[in-house]
Formats: sequence, structure tokens, C-alpha cells
Amino acid sequence: MADAPSSAFPAALPAERLRMYCDTGHFGFDTTAALADHPGDLGQERAMEALRFGLAIAHDDYHVFVLGDAGCGKHATTFRLLRERAAAKPVPPDLCYLHNFDEPLHPRLLMLPAGRGAAFRADMQAFIRELKPAIDGALGSEPHSERIEALQDAHKAREDAALREVSEQCATDGLVLLQTTEGFVFAPGKNGSPRPEALESEAFEALPAAGRERIEAAVDAWNDRLAALLDEFPGWRATLRESLAKAAREALTPALAHLLREPRARYADLPEVLLFLDAVEKDVLDTAVSGIARDEEEDGDGEEGARFPRYQVKLLVDRSTASGAPVVFEDNPGYGNLIGRIEHVVQQGVQVSHFNLIRSGALHRANGGYLVVDAERLFTQPYAWEGLKRTLRSGEIRIEPPAESLGWSGALTLEPQAVPCALKVVMIGDREIYYTLVENDPEFAELFKIAADFDDDLPRTPENECEYARLLAMLARTGGLLPLDRAAVGRMVEEGARIAEDAERLTLHTRQLSGLMREADHYTRQNGGACIGRAEIETALAARSRRAGRYPAQVRESMLDGTTLIATAGARAGQINGLVVVELAGERFGYPTRISATVRLGDGDVVDIERESDLGGALHSKGVMILSAFLASRYARHQPLSLSASLVFEQSYAPVEGDSASLAELCALLSALTRLPIEQRLAVTGSVNQFGEVQVIGGVNEKIEGFFDLCAARGLDGSHGVVIPAASVRHLMLREDVVEAARAGRFYIYPVRTVDEAMSVLTGVPAGEADARGLMPRDLINDKIARALNRMTFAHHAYAEGDEARRKMRGHR
Repeated sequence: MADAPSSAFPAALPAERLRMYCDTGHFGFDTTAALADHPGDLGQERAMEALRFGLAIAHDDYHVFVLGDAGCGKHATTFRLLRERAAAKPVPPDLCYLHNFDEPLHPRLLMLPAGRGAAFRADMQAFIRELKPAIDGALGSEPHSERIEALQDAHKAREDAALREVSEQCATDGLVLLQTTEGFVFAPGKNGSPRPEALESEAFEALPAAGRERIEAAVDAWNDRLAALLDEFPGWRATLRESLAKAAREALTPALAHLLREPRARYADLPEVLLFLDAVEKDVLDTAVSGIARDEEEDGDGEEGARFPRYQVKLLVDRSTASGAPVVFEDNPGYGNLIGRIEHVVQQGVQVSHFNLIRSGALHRANGGYLVVDAERLFTQPYAWEGLKRTLRSGEIRIEPPAESLGWSGALTLEPQAVPCALKVVMIGDREIYYTLVENDPEFAELFKIAADFDDDLPRTPENECEYARLLAMLARTGGLLPLDRAAVGRMVEEGARIAEDAERLTLHTRQLSGLMREADHYTRQNGGACIGRAEIETALAARSRRAGRYPAQVRESMLDGTTLIATAGARAGQINGLVVVELAGERFGYPTRISATVRLGDGDVVDIERESDLGGALHSKGVMILSAFLASRYARHQPLSLSASLVFEQSYAPVEGDSASLAELCALLSALTRLPIEQRLAVTGSVNQFGEVQVIGGVNEKIEGFFDLCAARGLDGSHGVVIPAASVRHLMLREDVVEAARAGRFYIYPVRTVDEAMSVLTGVPAGEADARGLMPRDLINDKIARALNRMTFAHHAYAEGDEARRKMRGHR
């Protein structure tokens, strides 16, 4: 090995690089009260272009899916754009259902110009109120009563005359016609009696046989004639009923014409209404007797509006107060709430229904406009998605229970006429739901061709910071909050960068920003302030931290009292402070965890104890395999890797996921291999690739602050610090107490690009680079690693080849 001077160590970051403060000097306002509202689509140009296109295109299968993280303002922005477009569109028609006189189980659909549905319903209610008095007046009038009485008297006189004629004629044969409880009978009469009188049975038996036979023959003949006459009576009575019905129709026709004159004139431009009025008139006339009685029986409660229910108008959707196209958000998109439903009532123990029990769904109310549904809620409702798809595919809204639509029910129920469907559906959800649907449901991709993907953040530039101030002003006004002063806006900008986990970007999660502003507004009003300042923002953030601080405090306390073993002083080989971040109830915090490594002679296996114990996730296992590949490719390219190693998160009893600890694990492994101690005053985070390059990780701010809090509790001595990927420097938005400690030289942040740089910082020994001949400088890290592996290789061969190889191994040493 060749000797070489030590390479330079990575320098700690200056305090200015640890947090990008907002320069409020370019804000041209004192408070946000002077700012105009931002439309709310800041940084969403791509999503807005897609949304506008999807709403404008007229084809039926171009519905829109709005996707993005929760709280990024996609609901508010979508509704604002929908209302703008809806205001410029015409109001769609009212939807009504009418009784179908030909097929009562199939109610008829009636579409009327907006506002006229309610008027038509009111007119029919007025007609129903006046119908019973009009019928009573027409049928109870003196002329009609006299006509009915005359018809009935004439019918009775005709029957009486026919019977009287038979009675007179049968007397010539010595018979009399008698009416008994069992009907009409013929009997022999007494001779010489002044009026027809039947002969007693004793007198009839006393007659000669020839006389009795003659009388019996005459009775039989007259019975046949009487039967023929009685057979004519039903026809005479049918003629009477027809005459009575005709009289009733002639009496009712003027009254109905009077009642319907105004409705017919009012709806002369609507042929379907006129057809319905004609059907109503015909039904009233056809049921002038039996129908009226039936309606009165149905009207058990005596309310005028409940009489003659088949003449009522079921106003399914009333747009009398609407302006523009409807924008409907269905908060509970179940099957019935979307498609509509048919309710039932129990009458005499039996469920019955009629067209007045049809209930509209969100699709009916949104027809002609826009329907907005939440994807997650939609897919938790049975049959709702299938019902929505069927409606969009067929272009009509058909109200039928799921059991009927699937053919599971044989019960007889209503089948209302389908409503033509012309609307745009906007579904809002997260990205996972969208891509799952695209991959697994071909019909979804056919129906929802437009994806409006909302960004989570935007570049942090002076111009965007000014627009951000307008966005904050809009959120404050919308929430009824006090205005923010310039310093408060600057602090919100900094917090927006921290939420975005990037000092050079700003979060667009307006829900989090609004929540913080509301809490700061509370403290401002509590203190009697006129506007929210930076101090109130800081107070709100500190209060949040305290509210969520029980578990982090317990974790830190367990480290301080020695329950959890975390060293922040001294040095030890094979042991390192890794950093993890957890999220509980929306709050994130980091803390250190001890990672240890052991090595021994073996066949190149690196045992991940977390994985072997089923506590390691797939990404963590991947990170361990990558560091194993790096070790073999760099140091054992031309020879087998003759070691076995074990890696473990000490005192870890929960699942471990992610690869952000792979740098720490690799450094612990190299330390155990070379016996170079690692400084415990430092903590490490970062992932590595197969070339030993350190890669960016998430949660860098929380991880650094977690280790800082532990070191501060034990006492900062100017030696503590954290090693992070150089690519994560742009993500730093550390707390101000951390920045001040770094500025005072009491805490350090070391950015590294390679594992060599990380090992140099952690051990205080340069890594060393190979010269042109491929030789490493002696006694530096890489040289120590190479020699340690060579020794293991020779030892492995020695055990394989016997004592002679062992002697060669001792000579090599």
C-alpha cells in the first residue's frame, strides 16, 4: 500500500444554510387587509387547464377526476370553477312524475321549463281542492237530480208495465201472478173472485185430474214466457246505467270544463301538459260514480290535498329559484342518494307505493349541470359505483332498487319512466384511488378521461411569495380571521416551506395553513390585537408542539434516564446513532435509535435481524441488500466476500420501514469490520446506492431536531451534530433554536455525498482514495477495510485447505 496525505473532511454547514428566512422587504403591504383575494389556484396551472378542458368538452364520456393530496385546496378550487361555469349556463328543466292512466305501475315523466313545475303542481292541487265541490254541485243539482229520478221512474214503470201485462194475460188461463220472497210464481185462481186470488191447495187437489193437468200445463207455459221477460230486465237496467252515466257526464262536463279552462290556457304551449289534463278529465268522467266513491274512501284523513292522488303532480326536481346550471355535491353518495329511490307505505299490512313516493337522487338534481362526489366515500357504498356507471353509460337515470337492477327481487313495484341524463360528473379523490381504478376498472378509464392533478407545492420565488401572501389573505377573509401583518406572512411562508419539506418550495396544503392561522387568530384576539403577528404564529406552533409532545417527551425521557440506550458522548466500534421519524395524529417528530453491527468469518451474508424477526419492511430490506452489494463490489470484486455480518436496531420493538438508515447501517458495518470507533456525539441519516453515493431522505428537519433535543437536554458541548445527505441540504428549515445553536458553534450539520465522507466525519480518519495503480493510502479507512477483508479471505481459505494454508496466512501477516 502507498502512503498518502489525509483528504479534507466535509465542512459543517453555516447557520445561514439551515433555514431560509423570508425577506419581507419585497412585500408591498403592511397587512393582508390591503391585498386582493387570490383566486385560490396558485401553482395549479396544469390542473386548472385539465379541469377547464374536461368541463368544456361536450362529449358524454369526458368526465373529470380531480386528484391530489388531502388539504391541497382541490375541493374549493373545483367548486369555484364549477360555479363560474354553471352561472353562464341555462337553468335545466323541472322534473315531474305523473300518474299513468294506461299503465299505473309506470309513472310518466314530465319535463317542464324551470319554475313551471311548481306552478303546475299548485294548479293541480287547486283543481283537486275544487273538484269534489264541483262534482257534488253538478251531481247534486236539482235538474240533474230530477233527470236521474225521471230515468229511474221510467225504468221502474217499464218493468211494472211488463209484469202487469203478464198478470192480466195469464188470467185468461185461470192463473194469477204472485210475487213471493223467492220471486214470481203462477198459481190457479179462484173463479168468480172480484180480484185475482190464488186457489187453496185443498181446493186444487179436489179438482178432477184433467183439470189439474190443464192448469199445470198452463203454469209451465207462462213460466217460460215470464222467464223470457225477466231475461230482458238486465238489459233494461244496463240501459238505465248508461243513461245515468250519460246524465252524470253531461252534468259534469261543463263543471270540468270550467275547472280546466284556466290550466289549459296557462299551459297551451306545453302539449304534454294538455294531454295530461285531457286524461284527467276523461278519468273523472269515466269514474263519475265508482271513481268518486273510491277517491273518497282513499281520503281517510279528510285533507283536500290527499284527495284524488292520481291527479297530483310529483315535483321531483324544482328549479323555480335556480339561476344557471346546478352544482350538486353529494356528501353521502349511497345508491339511493345518487340514483333516487321509491318509498313504500304499509296499508292493511301490505307494502304499497305510488308515484308520489318517488324520491329524487343527486343525479336528478344535478342533471343539466355538474355532480361532485368524493371518490373514497363513493366506493365504500354498496352498488353506488355500479349504479353511477350504468347511468353514465346509458345516458338515462333509471330509478330501481339494487335488488331489482340485479334481478334478485320478484316483488311488484313501480317502474318510473327513465330521465334523460346530461351532466358532467367530477369525482375528487387521492392519487392512489385514481391509479387503482385506471388499472383495475376499464370502464372507469372510458368514462373519466380527464385527470386534473393538483400539485402539492410550488417554487419559492419572490414573486410566488407575494402571490402566497394573497392566498393567505383570501384564506383569512374566507375564515373570518384577522388580517396578518407583514412579519406574520413571512413566518407563514417559512412554515409553508417546512411543510413542503423543501426550503425552495412552498406547500399548497391550504388546510394546514388555515388551521395554523385560525389558532394564531385565537391568540391574537385573546391578547386584544388588531392583526395577527409573527409572535402569534410562533405561539400557535409552540402550543401545537406541546399538545402533541407527550410521546416525544416520553421517548426522550427514556433516553435520559438510561432506559433506552443512546450515547451522545464517547466512541465505539460497530455502534452508531441512526435517526428515525414517526407521524402520530398528523404531527411528525424524530428521535435517535442505536444501530449496531457485528462481523465474523463467513460466506458473505449480511443478516438483517429486523427482517429475520419480521419487523423489517420491504424498503428497509432493500436498503440492507444494497449496502451488501456495495461492500462486495468495492472490496471483493476479485475474491469472495468471506465475512458474515449482523445488523440490528437496538431496543426496537416496532416495524422498521424505509431505507433512510442504510447509510448508518453501512457505517456501523464498516466500523465493526475495521474496529474504527464511531463518535457517539454524532447521528446519521441517509440512504446509499450500490456505488456508495449518499441519497436524499425525508423528514430531515424532524430527525435533526430530535437528536438536537436529546443533546440539549444532556448539555451541548460544541461537539454534537448530525450527518445528512448533501442532497437534503435544500430541504432544511430547522427550528430557530437549532439554527442559533449552530450559529454559536454548539451544534453542527455535516452534509456528505459519499459513504467515504460519512466515515471520515464519524471516525475522524480520512477515507483515502486509490492512486493510479489502484493502491490505497495505508492506515486510512479504505485501506483498513481492504486489509480486514483480505485477512478474512485468507482465514476462510485456511480453514478450507488445512494447516498449510494457515501457515501461509501467518506469513502473509
